[in-house]
Amino acid sequence: MSNNQTKKRVCAVIGASHAGVNFAFSLRKEGWEGDIVLFDKDPVLPYHRPPLSKAYLTSEDGIEKNLLKSAESYEKENIHLNLGVLVSSINREDKTLRLSDGRIQDYDKLVIATGARPVIPPIPGIDMATNIYPLRTAEDVENIRHAFNASSNKRIIIIGGGYIGLETAASLKKLGGAVTVLEREERILARVTAPEMSNFFMQLHTQNGVDVLTNKNVVSIKPVNDVNMVVCEDGSEFEADIIVVGVGIRVNLELAKDAGLHIENGIAVDETACTNDKNIYAIGDCTYHYNPHYKRRVRLESVQNAVDQAKVAAAAICEKAPVYDTIPWFWSDQYDVKLQMVGLSEGYNNILIRKEESDGVKFSIWYFKDDTLLAVDAVNNAKAYVLGTKFIKGHNKIDQSKLADNSVPFKPANLLMQ
Repeated sequence: MSNNQTKKRVCAVIGASHAGVNFAFSLRKEGWEGDIVLFDKDPVLPYHRPPLSKAYLTSEDGIEKNLLKSAESYEKENIHLNLGVLVSSINREDKTLRLSDGRIQDYDKLVIATGARPVIPPIPGIDMATNIYPLRTAEDVENIRHAFNASSNKRIIIIGGGYIGLETAASLKKLGGAVTVLEREERILARVTAPEMSNFFMQLHTQNGVDVLTNKNVVSIKPVNDVNMVVCEDGSEFEADIIVVGVGIRVNLELAKDAGLHIENGIAVDETACTNDKNIYAIGDCTYHYNPHYKRRVRLESVQNAVDQAKVAAAAICEKAPVYDTIPWFWSDQYDVKLQMVGLSEGYNNILIRKEESDGVKFSIWYFKDDTLLAVDAVNNAKAYVLGTKFIKGHNKIDQSKLADNSVPFKPANLLMQ
């Protein structure tokens, strides 16, 4: 598509987090000369989300230290930000958006990057609890910081032992809180990692003074003498000055569903991030897309996926020929531990643990389905992460006995099947 063809066209973007913002700048870079208009209900300039439960929570920085792009960057690229504005509906026939302030926005191309919102479980009494927060936005962090600083006892209950709950636990412990994590499953991280990794993080938090309790299903929250009494199914009770809820997310699909777009565990998109409407694309956490490496459709909650899909959609809208073909990766920082994860472990039937000779904690868990490497979890071990990525991408067959033997040099030539 020539630049002249795009000059009078409008591309509207719903959602200005990692996916939406990266898309807008990528679209301009690809040569789109028409209008680019971003809408987001958050009134704050778009910011990085991963640090919210980590470094940002423990700092005193304002959100301006954590921005995705400066305000000047949007002006320079002629990207129009509409913050604090909710999109109420999509009219595919007229190619318009109805906004919460009553305005109507035309579009030629539309990109949906609505992400997800935290699940607030229907626990009896949760609406009456004081100082109870999710952790998804900068406002949530500000609320938790304020409650923490205003509390004299700082007894914190975190409901949910997933990565967000554990990262928050580590951060609030660092600030001096008395932290207890309540997980309803038999182990923490049960849905996302192997029991060996769950056990490692259980021990890590215990060593750092956090109480991590499993098989604790919260059934009610009661206000008692200005504190919250958190009651579990087994009858145990916990006093909490602050409660952080980290039990998962719900994808924001309502706009897409009401507009008649195809929904299947997310907004269904093709390899170019296009929906069943040729003028509407979807990117980021809200999408259900095909991963050619794993030969199945997936929905990923990660910055990496948001950025990759943003670039693919931008190229596709400018009539280039992009292909989404990437290996998912994630990370988590807790205390002095950096966990880097690459690949998708679902379907594994064998794991291998390699422990490195090191003064500190340094190991990796390799997930296999028979002889096929699916994923790697690397703890304080960037080399394992890099090699795992290389092996997964290359569909390489690995000599598992050599991989498990830390006396064998950690190099591809030594580890691959001859």
